[in-house]
Amino acid sequence: MTNEEILAQYGPREAMEYDVVVVGGGPGGLSTAIRLKQLAAEKGQDVSVVVLEKGSEPGAHILSGAVMDPRAINELFPNWKELGAPLNQAVTGDDVLFLSETGARRTPNLLVPDCFHNEGNYVISLGALTKWLGEQAEALGVEIFPGFTAAEVLYNEDGSVKGVATGNMGIGKDGQPHDGFQLGMELHAKYTVFAEGARGHLGKQLIAKYKLDEGKDPQSYAIGIKELWEVPAEQAKPGLVVHTAGWPMDNSTYGGGFLYHLEGNKITLGFVTGLDYQNPYLSPFEEMQRWKTHPAIRKHIEGGKRIGYGARAITAGGLLSLPKTIFPGGALVGCDAGYLNASRIKGSHAAIKSGMLAAEALYDAITGGRAHDELNAYPVAFAQSWLYEELDKSRNFKQWFKKGNLVGAIMTGIEQWFLPRIGIKTPPWTVHRKEADHTRLKPAAECQPIAYPKPDGQLTFDRLSSVFISNTNHAEDQPAHLTLKDASVPVAVNLAKFAGPEQRYCPAGVYEFVKNDDGSDRLQINAQNCVHCKTCDIKDPTQNIVWVTPEGGGGPNYSGM
Repeated sequence: MTNEEILAQYGPREAMEYDVVVVGGGPGGLSTAIRLKQLAAEKGQDVSVVVLEKGSEPGAHILSGAVMDPRAINELFPNWKELGAPLNQAVTGDDVLFLSETGARRTPNLLVPDCFHNEGNYVISLGALTKWLGEQAEALGVEIFPGFTAAEVLYNEDGSVKGVATGNMGIGKDGQPHDGFQLGMELHAKYTVFAEGARGHLGKQLIAKYKLDEGKDPQSYAIGIKELWEVPAEQAKPGLVVHTAGWPMDNSTYGGGFLYHLEGNKITLGFVTGLDYQNPYLSPFEEMQRWKTHPAIRKHIEGGKRIGYGARAITAGGLLSLPKTIFPGGALVGCDAGYLNASRIKGSHAAIKSGMLAAEALYDAITGGRAHDELNAYPVAFAQSWLYEELDKSRNFKQWFKKGNLVGAIMTGIEQWFLPRIGIKTPPWTVHRKEADHTRLKPAAECQPIAYPKPDGQLTFDRLSSVFISNTNHAEDQPAHLTLKDASVPVAVNLAKFAGPEQRYCPAGVYEFVKNDDGSDRLQINAQNCVHCKTCDIKDPTQNIVWVTPEGGGGPNYSGM
């Protein structure tokens, strides 16, 4: 049954009214809700705010490195230390390494570009911080609905956003309601804020509907594959931050590694691969496994135990790809818009700040008796903020790396080391790009297959054992949330022309080509493995795969990530 047929038979949906609905309980969404409540409390007023979170609890789906710049949280909660925010491990040192296949060259501290300096920052679990932000939000009176997916944008007759509808529960694989069926509900608001993270399902629709990206560079993405390790005490170096460039990437492929020492003998490490890569045989997951075998990385984790795994797409286009962030009845914040600073490999401070800026515009609009119009004060405030200044300084970062890693390294050094030292804050030039990531794949016939080593089960692992420790779970009897516009395209185009790249770019073993009884090929989609990274929605060369929301509460349940 289609959603329209379900509504015709079981509707209408129950509706709830709020001043503000926030879609997504990550740092950006929660900071929006928190700042709104703070402003209302300061003036003795009440603003009703609800946050929808598709994970089982705030933080369950959050994945980041993460080294956090505390600048934004200092503004949101000047007393965060007294309140018990889990920023426990200050950065104690930076290593920036250029790797060859067996060697490593450390960049002298004096020559490290400003974007890689982490003095005053913290190595954190962003999932733990998000859970803490959720507790602060609830203490201020924010309603949080975990396990509820915002599946549909609702519109007023004038075309403005009215709110969202949550997904139906209890729909079987056959599309029919079963015994546990529960109709979704509608949440109406004066304004709706979308904070879904990179490549948000509804954010993508809003950008297209309102042409928010008109005149902007195409958005650029990367995928981060991350693991959490526990190591012997003698190997722990709490607060050490390591970034690597070079091997295993070739000069034309953007990518790099990170390794951060947390408190408690834990290490968070991972590899980021730009999703504009060209060779369809490349596997970001396998590149990450291979990277761990380098002597400079292996020495940190060998003898330890892997205790966590996850993957997530990263919105990395920066200021030149940032869409218009407002539309009638709502706004985009955090990575749903694309505020992450790729040059610093940091986005949580930007998500928090963007949420605060949006909240201040929301508060003025609501207390001024407005609804469903455009929050023009939000982008104006952003343009006057330290966040704009920071993103403007690094606006060319990803574009230079499109021209090769050597060019990227040299120009980053010029823009973020040399220019500031001669008194020039931002580059006097701007470099644009025109190609979307999914257009960059070359036909397999033009590329060399990559032979990846088999996992050893000690240092390197396969996809399925990795997904297992991400605690990923989806109700078996539900429609696949990874959908195809045309079921013939994966075999007829992707397999025939690109050697089936979806079986390699997915970090969770969701996609595999199998043989039918007659010997023909078909794409099998193991949707229950999906860690909600959104890579398929971004990198599919035909843009035939569309990620839609599964039942609420499904997906990974990250712990300590």
